[in-house]
Amino acid sequence: MKVVAINGSPRKNWNTATLLNKTLDGAASQGAETELIHLYDLNYKGCISCFSCKLKDGKSYGKCAFKDGLTPVLEKIENSDALILGSPIYFHNITAAMRALIERMGFQYLQYDAGYSSCFQRKIPVGFIYTMNVTEAAMKEMGYDQTLKSAEMAIGRALGSSESLFVTDTYQFSDYSKYVVTMFNGDDKAKRRQEEFPNDCKRAFEMGVRFATPGAVDFKTNAYK
Repeated sequence: MKVVAINGSPRKNWNTATLLNKTLDGAASQGAETELIHLYDLNYKGCISCFSCKLKDGKSYGKCAFKDGLTPVLEKIENSDALILGSPIYFHNITAAMRALIERMGFQYLQYDAGYSSCFQRKIPVGFIYTMNVTEAAMKEMGYDQTLKSAEMAIGRALGSSESLFVTDTYQFSDYSKYVVTMFNGDDKAKRRQEEFPNDCKRAFEMGVRFATPGAVDFKTNAYK
């Protein structure tokens, strides 16, 4: 059992990375082999629309043909048994680095047929972890959850299933007094991180446990048994 987590944040030791590590801890507790990949360490592009992955009888059919820093990551995903994608919300959506990965990863498998079926040879669970400054109420008011749902559905269709974890009202700075952020109260943020973030970490750990449990996912219903 191999579980791969991918960090779409440029920060390697903050909210998103912490939660991804917790998922891997959960997976490892069930005996899984784990790996964390930091996208901002890599040099790569999004989909270049070459359509090699759709070419009839092409040697790259169903596989991204463009070679760059993302190529070995796509190979690791191909050989994984579960995948967890983590991203902070920048300007109302996932980071550009994560979006580029999703383009390259998803488009190679989804086929241009009536049902957008997948040529991925297996079914694996995919987890999405989102971290954001705004409260849960503000997230829903601004429609973040709905904006993110389309990519989740597409990747779930391509690989097997998907679930998401929204972590809101996060602690963005270690010292709020150094920044112009009058809409946030540093003391309130620190209190929430101390009281609520451990619960978020627990939920991430539990996701890792589920993903590393063979047969836990019913891929027909996209639910856990």
